[in-house]
Amino acid sequence: MNIYRTGLIGLLLAATAAVNVNAQEATDATCENLAASLDLDATTIASATAITEGRFNPPNGQRERTNLPDFCRIELTITPTSDSDIKTELWLPLSNWNGKFLAVGNPAWAGSIQYYALADGLQRGYATASTDGGHTTVDASFAIGHPEKLIDFGYRAVHQTAVQGKFVIEGLYGTEPSYTYFNGCSGGGRQAFMAAQRYPEDFDAIIAGAPGYDRTDVAFQTLGMAQATHATPESFIPDEKFSLIHNAAMNMCDAADGLEDGLISDPVTCDFDPGVLQCESNDTASCLTAPQVVAARKIYATIVDPRTGEVLTAGMEPGSELHWGAVAGQNPHHMYLSLYQHIVFPDKDWDFRTLNIATDLDVARAADNGILAATSTDLKPFIKHGGRLLIYHGWADQNIPPLGSVDYYEQVVDTLGQQMTEEAVQLYMVPGMGHCRGGHGPNDFDELAVLEQWREQDIAPQAITAELREGRNVVRSRPLCPYPQVASYTGTGSIDEAENFSCVSP
Repeated sequence: MNIYRTGLIGLLLAATAAVNVNAQEATDATCENLAASLDLDATTIASATAITEGRFNPPNGQRERTNLPDFCRIELTITPTSDSDIKTELWLPLSNWNGKFLAVGNPAWAGSIQYYALADGLQRGYATASTDGGHTTVDASFAIGHPEKLIDFGYRAVHQTAVQGKFVIEGLYGTEPSYTYFNGCSGGGRQAFMAAQRYPEDFDAIIAGAPGYDRTDVAFQTLGMAQATHATPESFIPDEKFSLIHNAAMNMCDAADGLEDGLISDPVTCDFDPGVLQCESNDTASCLTAPQVVAARKIYATIVDPRTGEVLTAGMEPGSELHWGAVAGQNPHHMYLSLYQHIVFPDKDWDFRTLNIATDLDVARAADNGILAATSTDLKPFIKHGGRLLIYHGWADQNIPPLGSVDYYEQVVDTLGQQMTEEAVQLYMVPGMGHCRGGHGPNDFDELAVLEQWREQDIAPQAITAELREGRNVVRSRPLCPYPQVASYTGTGSIDEAENFSCVSP
Protein backbone atom coordinates (compact mmCIF):
# COMPACT_ATOMS: atom_id res chain seq x y z
CA MET A 1 0.00 0.00 0.00
CA ASN A 2 1.46 3.36 -0.99
CA ILE A 3 1.83 6.38 1.35
CA TYR A 4 -1.07 8.21 -0.25
CA ARG A 5 -3.41 5.25 0.26
CA THR A 6 -2.23 4.78 3.84
CA GLY A 7 -2.84 8.44 4.63
CA LEU A 8 -6.23 8.40 2.98
CA ILE A 9 -7.41 5.41 4.97
CA GLY A 10 -6.14 7.08 8.12
CA LEU A 11 -8.20 10.16 7.35
CA LEU A 12 -11.26 8.04 6.71
CA LEU A 13 -10.85 6.19 9.99
CA ALA A 14 -10.43 9.48 11.80
CA ALA A 15 -13.56 10.82 10.15
CA THR A 16 -15.49 7.71 11.14
CA ALA A 17 -14.30 8.06 14.72
CA ALA A 18 -15.47 11.67 14.76
CA VAL A 19 -18.86 10.58 13.42
CA ASN A 20 -19.17 8.03 16.20
CA VAL A 21 -18.58 10.77 18.78
CA ASN A 22 -21.43 12.76 17.23
CA ALA A 23 -23.60 9.66 17.28
CA GLN A 24 -23.03 9.34 21.03
CA GLU A 25 -24.62 12.76 21.36
CA ALA A 26 -27.81 11.70 19.53
CA THR A 27 -29.96 11.44 22.64
CA ASP A 28 -33.60 10.55 23.07
CA ALA A 29 -34.41 14.26 23.18
CA THR A 30 -32.60 15.10 19.92
CA CYS A 31 -34.42 12.22 18.26
CA GLU A 32 -37.87 13.29 19.36
CA ASN A 33 -37.23 16.96 18.57
CA LEU A 34 -36.08 16.12 15.05
CA ALA A 35 -39.49 16.65 13.45
CA ALA A 36 -39.56 20.29 14.53
CA SER A 37 -35.97 21.00 13.55
CA LEU A 38 -35.95 19.83 9.92
CA ASP A 39 -37.50 21.38 6.82
CA LEU A 40 -37.51 18.69 4.16
CA ASP A 41 -38.62 19.10 0.55
CA ALA A 42 -42.09 17.59 -0.06
CA THR A 43 -41.56 15.45 3.01
CA THR A 44 -43.23 15.30 6.41
CA ILE A 45 -41.74 13.69 9.48
CA ALA A 46 -44.78 11.82 10.76
CA SER A 47 -43.01 10.75 13.96
CA ALA A 48 -39.60 10.58 15.57
CA THR A 49 -39.40 8.20 18.50
CA ALA A 50 -36.54 6.84 20.58
CA ILE A 51 -36.76 3.03 20.85
CA THR A 52 -34.78 1.89 23.88
CA GLU A 53 -36.42 -1.40 24.89
CA GLY A 54 -34.15 -3.58 22.73
CA ARG A 55 -37.11 -4.86 20.75
CA PHE A 56 -39.60 -3.66 18.16
CA ASN A 57 -42.95 -5.16 17.19
CA PRO A 58 -43.70 -4.19 13.56
CA PRO A 59 -47.17 -2.79 12.90
CA ASN A 60 -47.76 -4.89 9.78
CA GLY A 61 -47.66 -8.37 11.29
CA GLN A 62 -43.98 -9.09 10.60
CA ARG A 63 -42.13 -10.97 13.31
CA GLU A 64 -40.93 -9.01 16.33
CA ARG A 65 -37.33 -7.84 16.12
CA THR A 66 -35.21 -8.30 19.24
CA ASN A 67 -31.64 -7.65 20.46
CA LEU A 68 -31.76 -4.17 19.00
CA PRO A 69 -29.50 -1.31 20.09
CA ASP A 70 -31.18 1.95 21.10
CA PHE A 71 -32.29 3.80 18.00
CA CYS A 72 -34.27 6.73 16.70
CA ARG A 73 -37.23 5.57 14.61
CA ILE A 74 -38.15 8.19 11.99
CA GLU A 75 -41.34 7.82 9.93
CA LEU A 76 -41.49 9.92 6.77
CA THR A 77 -44.27 10.66 4.32
CA ILE A 78 -42.79 11.78 1.00
CA THR A 79 -45.03 13.42 -1.63
CA PRO A 80 -43.07 14.40 -4.77
CA THR A 81 -46.42 14.62 -6.63
CA SER A 82 -50.00 15.32 -5.55
CA ASP A 83 -50.81 11.61 -5.99
CA SER A 84 -47.75 10.34 -4.14
CA ASP A 85 -47.82 8.81 -0.67
CA ILE A 86 -44.39 7.27 -0.09
CA LYS A 87 -43.86 5.92 3.42
CA THR A 88 -40.26 5.57 4.51
CA GLU A 89 -38.69 4.61 7.81
CA LEU A 90 -35.20 5.35 9.05
CA TRP A 91 -33.69 3.55 12.02
CA LEU A 92 -30.77 5.62 13.32
CA PRO A 93 -28.48 4.33 16.09
CA LEU A 94 -28.47 6.53 19.17
CA SER A 95 -24.88 5.44 19.81
CA ASN A 96 -22.06 3.71 17.96
CA TRP A 97 -23.22 4.76 14.51
CA ASN A 98 -20.70 3.45 11.97
CA GLY A 99 -21.01 6.67 9.97
CA LYS A 100 -22.73 4.99 7.00
CA PHE A 101 -26.17 4.90 5.38
CA LEU A 102 -27.84 1.71 4.13
CA ALA A 103 -31.08 1.66 2.14
CA VAL A 104 -32.73 -1.73 1.65
CA GLY A 105 -34.91 -3.02 -1.17
CA ASN A 106 -38.34 -4.63 -1.47
CA PRO A 107 -39.52 -7.91 -2.96
CA ALA A 108 -42.11 -8.17 -5.74
CA TRP A 109 -44.50 -5.16 -5.74
CA ALA A 110 -43.23 -3.75 -2.41
CA GLY A 111 -46.13 -2.36 -0.38
CA SER A 112 -44.53 -2.57 3.06
CA ILE A 113 -41.55 -1.48 5.13
CA GLN A 114 -38.88 -4.19 5.40
CA TYR A 115 -38.41 -4.42 9.15
CA TYR A 116 -36.14 -7.47 9.10
CA ALA A 117 -33.68 -5.65 6.85
CA LEU A 118 -33.94 -2.49 8.96
CA ALA A 119 -33.05 -4.48 12.06
CA ASP A 120 -30.11 -6.18 10.36
CA GLY A 121 -28.68 -2.86 9.18
CA LEU A 122 -29.18 -1.29 12.59
CA GLN A 123 -27.40 -4.16 14.32
CA ARG A 124 -24.44 -3.61 11.99
CA GLY A 125 -24.28 0.05 13.09
CA TYR A 126 -25.85 1.55 9.98
CA ALA A 127 -28.34 4.35 9.72
CA THR A 128 -30.83 2.23 7.77
CA ALA A 129 -33.83 3.12 5.59
CA SER A 130 -36.70 1.23 3.98
CA THR A 131 -39.63 2.44 1.88
CA ASP A 132 -42.98 0.86 1.03
CA GLY A 133 -42.54 1.91 -2.60
CA GLY A 134 -45.41 4.40 -2.41
CA HIS A 135 -48.33 2.08 -1.69
CA THR A 136 -49.59 -0.61 0.69
CA THR A 137 -50.97 -3.34 -1.58
CA VAL A 138 -49.37 -6.74 -2.14
CA ASP A 139 -49.99 -6.59 -5.89
CA ALA A 140 -50.02 -3.98 -8.67
CA SER A 141 -53.64 -2.91 -8.17
CA PHE A 142 -52.36 0.37 -6.70
CA ALA A 143 -51.32 1.46 -10.21
CA ILE A 144 -54.78 1.43 -11.80
CA GLY A 145 -55.64 5.07 -12.49
CA HIS A 146 -52.52 6.25 -10.63
CA PRO A 147 -49.62 6.67 -13.07
CA GLU A 148 -47.60 8.70 -10.56
CA LYS A 149 -47.82 5.91 -8.02
CA LEU A 150 -46.45 3.50 -10.61
CA ILE A 151 -43.51 5.85 -11.16
CA ASP A 152 -43.01 6.08 -7.39
CA PHE A 153 -42.83 2.30 -7.25
CA GLY A 154 -40.75 2.06 -10.42
CA TYR A 155 -37.88 4.24 -9.26
CA ARG A 156 -38.84 7.44 -7.43
CA ALA A 157 -39.52 6.03 -3.96
CA VAL A 158 -35.99 4.64 -3.52
CA HIS A 159 -34.47 7.85 -4.92
CA GLN A 160 -36.50 10.05 -2.57
CA THR A 161 -35.67 7.77 0.35
CA ALA A 162 -31.98 8.24 -0.42
CA VAL A 163 -32.23 12.03 -0.76
CA GLN A 164 -34.45 12.69 2.24
CA GLY A 165 -32.75 10.02 4.31
CA LYS A 166 -29.39 11.75 3.98
CA PHE A 167 -30.93 15.05 5.12
CA VAL A 168 -32.45 13.37 8.19
CA ILE A 169 -29.16 11.69 9.04
CA GLU A 170 -27.32 14.99 8.85
CA GLY A 171 -30.02 16.59 10.98
CA LEU A 172 -29.60 14.04 13.76
CA TYR A 173 -25.85 13.53 13.74
CA GLY A 174 -24.68 16.88 12.41
CA THR A 175 -22.74 15.25 9.57
CA GLU A 176 -23.37 13.51 6.28
CA PRO A 177 -22.80 9.74 6.05
CA SER A 178 -19.30 8.77 4.96
CA TYR A 179 -20.61 6.03 2.64
CA THR A 180 -24.04 5.21 1.24
CA TYR A 181 -25.10 1.67 0.31
CA PHE A 182 -28.12 -0.06 -1.20
CA ASN A 183 -28.91 -3.76 -0.77
CA GLY A 184 -31.83 -5.49 -2.48
CA CYS A 185 -32.79 -8.83 -4.01
CA SER A 186 -35.43 -9.82 -6.55
CA GLY A 187 -37.67 -6.74 -6.79
CA GLY A 188 -34.97 -5.11 -4.67
CA GLY A 189 -32.44 -6.18 -7.29
CA ARG A 190 -34.51 -4.32 -9.86
CA GLN A 191 -34.52 -1.28 -7.55
CA ALA A 192 -30.75 -1.63 -7.26
CA PHE A 193 -30.33 -1.52 -11.04
CA MET A 194 -32.65 1.50 -11.23
CA ALA A 195 -30.58 3.35 -8.65
CA ALA A 196 -27.30 2.70 -10.46
CA GLN A 197 -28.75 3.59 -13.88
CA ARG A 198 -31.07 6.53 -13.12
CA TYR A 199 -29.55 8.11 -10.01
CA PRO A 200 -25.84 7.28 -10.12
CA GLU A 201 -24.92 9.60 -7.24
CA ASP A 202 -27.49 8.33 -4.73
CA PHE A 203 -25.31 5.45 -3.53
CA ASP A 204 -21.58 4.74 -3.39
CA ALA A 205 -22.03 1.01 -3.78
CA ILE A 206 -24.95 -1.27 -4.60
CA ILE A 207 -25.88 -4.92 -4.16
CA ALA A 208 -28.32 -6.39 -6.68
CA GLY A 209 -29.41 -9.93 -5.91
CA ALA A 210 -31.40 -11.94 -8.47
CA PRO A 211 -32.26 -8.69 -10.23
CA GLY A 212 -35.69 -8.80 -11.86
CA TYR A 213 -34.68 -5.88 -14.01
CA ASP A 214 -36.95 -6.64 -16.97
CA ARG A 215 -40.05 -8.25 -15.49
CA THR A 216 -42.23 -7.36 -18.49
CA ASP A 217 -40.21 -9.59 -20.85
CA VAL A 218 -39.45 -12.22 -18.21
CA ALA A 219 -43.19 -12.62 -17.58
CA PHE A 220 -43.44 -14.49 -20.88
CA GLN A 221 -41.09 -17.11 -19.48
CA THR A 222 -42.40 -17.27 -15.92
CA LEU A 223 -46.08 -17.30 -16.86
CA GLY A 224 -45.07 -19.53 -19.76
CA MET A 225 -44.00 -22.20 -17.26
CA ALA A 226 -47.54 -22.30 -15.88
CA GLN A 227 -48.92 -22.25 -19.42
CA ALA A 228 -46.78 -25.29 -20.22
CA THR A 229 -48.09 -27.37 -17.31
CA HIS A 230 -51.69 -26.20 -17.83
CA ALA A 231 -51.84 -26.58 -21.61
CA THR A 232 -54.00 -29.70 -21.16
CA PRO A 233 -54.91 -31.78 -18.09
CA GLU A 234 -52.32 -34.30 -19.28
CA SER A 235 -49.58 -31.64 -19.30
CA PHE A 236 -49.71 -31.04 -15.55
CA ILE A 237 -46.63 -32.22 -13.65
CA PRO A 238 -47.24 -33.17 -10.00
CA ASP A 239 -44.75 -32.04 -7.38
CA GLU A 240 -43.18 -35.46 -6.91
CA LYS A 241 -42.18 -35.53 -10.56
CA PHE A 242 -40.24 -32.28 -10.20
CA SER A 243 -37.96 -34.27 -7.89
CA LEU A 244 -37.77 -37.00 -10.50
CA ILE A 245 -36.64 -34.51 -13.17
CA HIS A 246 -34.17 -32.92 -10.75
CA ASN A 247 -32.54 -36.24 -9.90
CA ALA A 248 -32.18 -37.10 -13.58
CA ALA A 249 -30.59 -33.72 -14.34
CA MET A 250 -28.18 -34.11 -11.44
CA ASN A 251 -27.26 -37.64 -12.48
CA MET A 252 -26.35 -36.38 -15.95
CA CYS A 253 -24.63 -33.10 -15.11
CA ASP A 254 -23.29 -33.19 -11.54
CA ALA A 255 -19.94 -34.75 -12.49
CA ALA A 256 -19.40 -32.53 -15.56
CA ASP A 257 -17.09 -30.29 -13.50
CA GLY A 258 -15.00 -33.29 -12.43
CA LEU A 259 -16.57 -33.58 -8.99
CA GLU A 260 -19.68 -35.46 -7.86
CA ASP A 261 -20.89 -33.20 -5.08
CA GLY A 262 -24.61 -32.68 -5.62
CA LEU A 263 -24.06 -29.39 -7.45
CA ILE A 264 -24.00 -28.31 -11.09
CA SER A 265 -21.29 -25.65 -11.16
CA ASP A 266 -22.04 -24.42 -14.68
CA PRO A 267 -25.56 -25.44 -15.78
CA VAL A 268 -25.15 -23.76 -19.18
CA THR A 269 -22.87 -26.60 -20.21
CA CYS A 270 -25.46 -29.20 -19.15
CA ASP A 271 -27.45 -30.40 -22.19
CA PHE A 272 -30.13 -32.24 -20.24
CA ASP A 273 -33.30 -33.37 -22.01
CA PRO A 274 -36.24 -34.51 -19.82
CA GLY A 275 -37.22 -36.80 -22.71
CA VAL A 276 -34.94 -39.43 -21.14
CA LEU A 277 -37.68 -39.89 -18.54
CA GLN A 278 -40.54 -40.49 -20.99
CA CYS A 279 -42.72 -43.45 -20.06
CA GLU A 280 -42.43 -46.50 -22.27
CA SER A 281 -46.03 -47.46 -21.62
CA ASN A 282 -48.29 -46.45 -18.73
CA ASP A 283 -47.85 -43.36 -16.58
CA THR A 284 -46.01 -44.11 -13.33
CA ALA A 285 -44.29 -42.08 -10.61
CA SER A 286 -40.90 -42.96 -12.13
CA CYS A 287 -41.46 -41.51 -15.61
CA LEU A 288 -42.96 -38.59 -17.54
CA THR A 289 -45.81 -38.89 -19.99
CA ALA A 290 -45.30 -37.44 -23.47
CA PRO A 291 -47.31 -34.25 -22.61
CA GLN A 292 -45.29 -33.85 -19.39
CA VAL A 293 -42.05 -34.10 -21.37
CA VAL A 294 -43.29 -31.35 -23.69
CA ALA A 295 -44.14 -29.17 -20.66
CA ALA A 296 -40.74 -29.74 -19.01
CA ARG A 297 -38.91 -28.91 -22.24
CA LYS A 298 -40.80 -25.62 -22.45
CA ILE A 299 -39.74 -24.73 -18.92
CA TYR A 300 -36.08 -25.08 -19.91
CA ALA A 301 -36.55 -23.38 -23.28
CA THR A 302 -35.35 -19.95 -24.36
CA ILE A 303 -38.20 -17.54 -25.09
CA VAL A 304 -38.05 -16.01 -28.59
CA ASP A 305 -40.28 -13.49 -30.35
CA PRO A 306 -41.62 -15.53 -33.29
CA ARG A 307 -42.03 -12.38 -35.39
CA THR A 308 -38.43 -11.16 -35.20
CA GLY A 309 -36.32 -13.93 -33.69
CA GLU A 310 -35.41 -11.63 -30.77
CA VAL A 311 -34.47 -13.57 -27.64
CA LEU A 312 -36.53 -12.27 -24.73
CA THR A 313 -35.09 -14.41 -21.97
CA ALA A 314 -33.55 -17.76 -21.21
CA GLY A 315 -35.48 -20.49 -19.47
CA MET A 316 -34.79 -22.38 -16.26
CA GLU A 317 -31.47 -24.13 -15.74
CA PRO A 318 -30.84 -27.80 -14.92
CA GLY A 319 -30.73 -28.13 -11.14
CA SER A 320 -33.64 -25.75 -10.51
CA GLU A 321 -36.41 -28.35 -10.71
CA LEU A 322 -37.05 -28.68 -6.96
CA HIS A 323 -38.39 -25.09 -7.02
CA TRP A 324 -40.69 -25.45 -10.03
CA GLY A 325 -43.77 -26.21 -7.98
CA ALA A 326 -43.98 -22.57 -6.88
CA VAL A 327 -44.26 -21.28 -10.47
CA ALA A 328 -45.42 -24.21 -12.61
CA GLY A 329 -47.69 -25.98 -10.13
CA GLN A 330 -51.30 -25.23 -9.34
CA ASN A 331 -51.02 -21.45 -9.76
CA PRO A 332 -48.96 -19.05 -11.90
CA HIS A 333 -46.53 -16.65 -10.26
CA HIS A 334 -48.65 -13.98 -8.57
CA MET A 335 -46.29 -11.08 -9.29
CA TYR A 336 -46.24 -11.59 -13.05
CA LEU A 337 -49.96 -12.36 -13.10
CA SER A 338 -50.64 -9.04 -11.37
CA LEU A 339 -48.43 -7.22 -13.89
CA TYR A 340 -50.80 -8.17 -16.67
CA GLN A 341 -54.05 -8.02 -14.72
CA HIS A 342 -53.39 -4.57 -13.24
CA ILE A 343 -50.93 -2.75 -15.51
CA VAL A 344 -50.61 -4.16 -19.01
CA PHE A 345 -54.29 -4.55 -19.89
CA PRO A 346 -55.67 -4.03 -17.07
CA ASP A 347 -58.32 -6.67 -16.45
CA LYS A 348 -58.65 -8.50 -13.14
CA ASP A 349 -60.16 -11.48 -14.97
CA TRP A 350 -57.32 -11.76 -17.49
CA ASP A 351 -56.30 -15.41 -17.91
CA PHE A 352 -52.58 -16.22 -18.03
CA ARG A 353 -53.30 -19.00 -20.51
CA THR A 354 -54.02 -16.37 -23.17
CA LEU A 355 -50.59 -14.70 -22.95
CA ASN A 356 -49.05 -14.56 -26.42
CA ILE A 357 -45.78 -12.95 -27.46
CA ALA A 358 -46.96 -12.04 -30.94
CA THR A 359 -49.97 -10.09 -29.70
CA ASP A 360 -48.94 -8.99 -26.21
CA LEU A 361 -45.22 -8.16 -26.19
CA ASP A 362 -45.53 -4.71 -27.73
CA VAL A 363 -48.52 -3.89 -25.52
CA ALA A 364 -46.58 -4.95 -22.41
CA ARG A 365 -43.49 -2.96 -23.31
CA ALA A 366 -45.59 0.13 -24.03
CA ALA A 367 -47.32 -0.19 -20.67
CA ASP A 368 -43.93 -0.47 -18.96
CA ASN A 369 -42.41 2.43 -20.93
CA GLY A 370 -39.17 2.29 -18.95
CA ILE A 371 -40.90 2.72 -15.59
CA LEU A 372 -40.24 -0.84 -14.42
CA ALA A 373 -37.50 -2.01 -16.79
CA ALA A 374 -33.95 -1.20 -15.68
CA THR A 375 -32.04 -2.34 -18.73
CA SER A 376 -29.49 0.39 -19.42
CA THR A 377 -25.89 -0.84 -19.47
CA ASP A 378 -24.29 2.61 -19.43
CA LEU A 379 -22.97 2.64 -15.88
CA LYS A 380 -20.24 5.20 -16.54
CA PRO A 381 -21.86 7.97 -14.43
CA PHE A 382 -22.19 5.56 -11.49
CA ILE A 383 -18.62 4.31 -11.83
CA LYS A 384 -17.27 7.83 -12.39
CA HIS A 385 -17.90 8.80 -8.77
CA GLY A 386 -16.43 5.54 -7.46
CA GLY A 387 -19.58 3.42 -7.60
CA ARG A 388 -19.36 -0.34 -7.20
CA LEU A 389 -22.04 -2.84 -8.26
CA LEU A 390 -22.10 -6.38 -6.90
CA ILE A 391 -24.62 -8.71 -8.58
CA TYR A 392 -25.43 -12.23 -7.41
CA HIS A 393 -27.88 -14.81 -8.74
CA GLY A 394 -28.66 -18.43 -7.91
CA TRP A 395 -28.34 -20.93 -10.75
CA ALA A 396 -31.41 -22.74 -9.36
CA ASP A 397 -33.59 -19.60 -9.28
CA GLN A 398 -37.17 -20.39 -10.30
CA ASN A 399 -38.58 -16.83 -10.42
CA ILE A 400 -36.04 -15.01 -12.59
CA PRO A 401 -33.97 -16.85 -15.21
CA PRO A 402 -30.38 -16.70 -13.95
CA LEU A 403 -28.91 -16.27 -17.43
CA GLY A 404 -30.56 -12.84 -17.44
CA SER A 405 -27.88 -11.64 -15.02
CA VAL A 406 -25.15 -13.19 -17.15
CA ASP A 407 -26.60 -11.52 -20.23
CA TYR A 408 -26.73 -8.12 -18.49
CA TYR A 409 -23.13 -8.44 -17.28
CA GLU A 410 -21.90 -9.32 -20.75
CA GLN A 411 -23.79 -6.36 -22.22
CA VAL A 412 -22.09 -4.11 -19.64
CA VAL A 413 -18.73 -5.46 -20.82
CA ASP A 414 -19.72 -4.65 -24.41
CA THR A 415 -20.71 -1.12 -23.36
CA LEU A 416 -17.90 -0.23 -20.95
CA GLY A 417 -15.10 -2.57 -21.96
CA GLN A 418 -13.54 -5.33 -19.91
CA GLN A 419 -11.23 -3.12 -17.84
CA MET A 420 -13.85 -0.65 -16.58
CA THR A 421 -16.34 -3.44 -15.95
CA GLU A 422 -13.91 -5.49 -13.88
CA GLU A 423 -12.98 -2.38 -11.92
CA ALA A 424 -16.52 -1.64 -10.79
CA VAL A 425 -18.96 -4.48 -11.57
CA GLN A 426 -18.84 -8.08 -10.39
CA LEU A 427 -21.29 -10.93 -10.92
CA TYR A 428 -21.48 -14.02 -8.71
CA MET A 429 -23.47 -17.03 -9.92
CA VAL A 430 -24.35 -19.38 -7.05
CA PRO A 431 -24.65 -23.12 -7.79
CA GLY A 432 -27.69 -24.76 -6.22
CA MET A 433 -29.15 -21.54 -4.81
CA GLY A 434 -32.80 -20.72 -5.41
CA HIS A 435 -34.39 -17.29 -5.50
CA CYS A 436 -32.26 -14.89 -3.40
CA ARG A 437 -31.44 -17.57 -0.82
CA GLY A 438 -32.20 -21.21 -0.08
CA GLY A 439 -31.60 -24.31 -2.13
CA HIS A 440 -29.32 -27.33 -1.99
CA GLY A 441 -26.06 -25.41 -2.46
CA PRO A 442 -24.14 -23.08 -0.12
CA ASN A 443 -26.27 -19.92 -0.10
CA ASP A 444 -25.48 -18.06 3.13
CA PHE A 445 -22.92 -15.29 2.56
CA ASP A 446 -22.25 -11.73 3.70
CA GLU A 447 -22.30 -9.72 0.50
CA LEU A 448 -22.51 -6.41 2.34
CA ALA A 449 -19.23 -6.95 4.21
CA VAL A 450 -17.56 -7.81 0.89
CA LEU A 451 -18.96 -4.69 -0.74
CA GLU A 452 -17.80 -2.49 2.13
CA GLN A 453 -14.22 -3.68 1.74
CA TRP A 454 -14.39 -3.25 -2.03
CA ARG A 455 -15.72 0.31 -1.90
CA GLU A 456 -13.93 1.64 1.17
CA GLN A 457 -10.54 -0.06 0.85
CA ASP A 458 -10.53 -0.59 -2.92
CA ILE A 459 -9.95 -4.30 -2.41
CA ALA A 460 -11.90 -6.06 -5.13
CA PRO A 461 -13.18 -9.45 -3.94
CA GLN A 462 -11.44 -12.48 -5.40
CA ALA A 463 -14.16 -14.79 -4.07
CA ILE A 464 -16.99 -14.81 -1.54
CA THR A 465 -17.30 -17.67 0.92
CA ALA A 466 -20.80 -19.15 1.04
CA GLU A 467 -22.06 -21.67 3.59
CA LEU A 468 -24.76 -24.31 3.64
CA ARG A 469 -26.32 -24.80 7.05
CA GLU A 470 -28.44 -27.43 8.70
CA GLY A 471 -29.88 -25.68 11.69
CA ARG A 472 -26.98 -23.85 13.31
CA ASN A 473 -24.35 -26.15 11.84
CA VAL A 474 -22.31 -25.39 8.73
CA VAL A 475 -22.25 -28.57 6.64
CA ARG A 476 -20.54 -27.19 3.55
CA SER A 477 -18.73 -24.06 2.40
CA ARG A 478 -17.67 -23.04 -1.09
CA PRO A 479 -16.10 -20.01 -2.72
CA LEU A 480 -18.37 -18.03 -5.01
CA CYS A 481 -16.27 -16.82 -7.90
CA PRO A 482 -16.57 -13.64 -9.96
CA TYR A 483 -18.11 -14.52 -13.32
CA PRO A 484 -17.00 -16.14 -15.56
CA GLN A 485 -14.77 -18.02 -13.13
CA VAL A 486 -16.03 -21.15 -11.35
CA ALA A 487 -14.92 -22.93 -8.19
CA SER A 488 -12.59 -25.85 -8.93
CA TYR A 489 -11.53 -28.54 -6.46
CA THR A 490 -7.80 -28.52 -5.81
CA GLY A 491 -7.76 -32.31 -5.47
CA THR A 492 -7.00 -32.58 -1.76
CA GLY A 493 -8.99 -32.08 1.41
CA SER A 494 -12.71 -32.18 2.13
CA ILE A 495 -15.04 -31.14 -0.68
CA ASP A 496 -17.18 -29.50 2.01
CA GLU A 497 -14.56 -26.86 2.87
CA ALA A 498 -14.10 -23.75 0.78
CA GLU A 499 -10.35 -23.63 1.36
CA ASN A 500 -9.94 -26.69 -0.87
CA PHE A 501 -11.28 -24.88 -3.94
CA SER A 502 -9.91 -22.16 -6.16
CA CYS A 503 -11.51 -19.89 -8.73
CA VAL A 504 -10.54 -20.75 -12.29
CA SER A 505 -11.66 -19.76 -15.76
CA PRO A 506 -14.07 -22.35 -17.21
